[in-house]
Amino acid sequence: MAENISAQDLTPITDRFETIQQNSITSLEASENALWIGPGLNRILDSELDIYVPQNADSVFFGRGRVFSLSVSQDTVLAGLGYNSSFGDESIQTAQGFYKSVDNGNNWQFLEFPLDPRPADGCDGESVGAPCDIEFTYGDETYIRTRITVPQQSPPFEVDFRGDVILSVNWASGLLRSIDGGESWERLILPPSSETELTPSETYEWNSLTESGEVVNRYDPRYDNNLLGFGLLIDDEDRVWVGTASGINISTNALTAPLHEIEWTRIPKSSQEDGLPGNWIVNIREQPETDRVWMSTWSTGPDDENGLVYTDNGGETFSHFLMSERVNDIGFFDGSIFVAADRGLFISRDDGNSWERIEQIRSANTFIKQDAIYYSIASTNDQIWVGTSDGLASSQDNGENWSIIRVDVPLSGGNIYQPDAPDVNTYAYPNPFSPNQHGTVRIKYEATKAGSSQLSVYDFAMNPVYTSPKVSISLEGSYEFTWDGQDQTGRYAASGPYIYVIDTAGKQIDGKILLID
Repeated sequence: MAENISAQDLTPITDRFETIQQNSITSLEASENALWIGPGLNRILDSELDIYVPQNADSVFFGRGRVFSLSVSQDTVLAGLGYNSSFGDESIQTAQGFYKSVDNGNNWQFLEFPLDPRPADGCDGESVGAPCDIEFTYGDETYIRTRITVPQQSPPFEVDFRGDVILSVNWASGLLRSIDGGESWERLILPPSSETELTPSETYEWNSLTESGEVVNRYDPRYDNNLLGFGLLIDDEDRVWVGTASGINISTNALTAPLHEIEWTRIPKSSQEDGLPGNWIVNIREQPETDRVWMSTWSTGPDDENGLVYTDNGGETFSHFLMSERVNDIGFFDGSIFVAADRGLFISRDDGNSWERIEQIRSANTFIKQDAIYYSIASTNDQIWVGTSDGLASSQDNGENWSIIRVDVPLSGGNIYQPDAPDVNTYAYPNPFSPNQHGTVRIKYEATKAGSSQLSVYDFAMNPVYTSPKVSISLEGSYEFTWDGQDQTGRYAASGPYIYVIDTAGKQIDGKILLID
């Protein structure tokens, strides 16, 4: 049946003109007292309730761009930007560039995404070598790599930096480095999937194919999964960890060495009990005040496993946790480990020995839907923050109690993203509403007096469909009911228009919902 707040005395929902951009929170990163939020590049300070909206970051505020990744250190903020482009019937994740701020978001510098120049006329799928391919030197050898000339399939999945050195890990574009704060970029070379190390004293082969199937030695992400980047970390020892679709790559000199001298150790999936359980490395996070580097693996086939691991010896061995769970992010707060996963939020308060799954995050006036996906985690000095597909949750007491922030569209007008919305005393969202797609419709309304409130839903002939339990409110303000599309017997209502009526102590409010399959 419909999920509703069960508390006897509800608190009003905050009505903010400045609000987060959307309820699906895919990226979080924090400094000591500031939380940065993707995809809208919003900011919340621990000491304030206000939500910062970057109106001078045009690509995100006005344009199609969204934040794929974030890295923060003191007043410097780096955001990797991308968008979805269309190719036929497909939606393709596409690189846009980067935003960089050195004054905690007051001003932003846009950094172009680096692409290779297009080759000269006459190059085709059978062309091998310069000028169609790009030559590069590693050690004492000269190799070729395929050109990356389009931004499709290269959004910055993770970014990190030390001073003026910026790293960005991307799918087709692999690992990019800038040593001048983002003014210029270079592509770092990773080991082929057939090797477990890359060192300048050896000679290597990266397998590639021409259109006719001829095998050539060419650095080419189309044919080598270890060149497809996804996870990234610069740890406290300035080691660089790069997760790909073919394992974890670790370098002790990737921040400072010339391109032809950077060395890597690659650790692939292993069947050993203390080995890496999967090849696709998604998130890489360092646990504060320990030597542990945590990472999540996603299954790419029957021999891979979803799960969570850590290594405290540079990748020699791995400890396994939450196997079979698809983990999206890892965070740490007040001695506990927090894990955001497709199936919910997991917390370990005893260093990973046992785990608690939070069935549902609820606050005094709203909740995160039970089927929500948990995407992201970050911690400020005072609280842990969790991004979900249904809003942003925070806790100051290690997950015992929660506050929830969702998109605010005040009843008295719109928000900064929708400033022309009309004044109303109630609305339902999403509307049209699909139980299969959305799970729950939220119905916001204004209570002008303390007392009780109750929701009733009728079909268009005014036959009763659903009636909620009564709830008590002690303060005037904005509140919300929810409905999951089921009638009083637990059956889903048929598609069509419905009328809802909310009885409050001050007045009766009504509105319409269009229910679709």
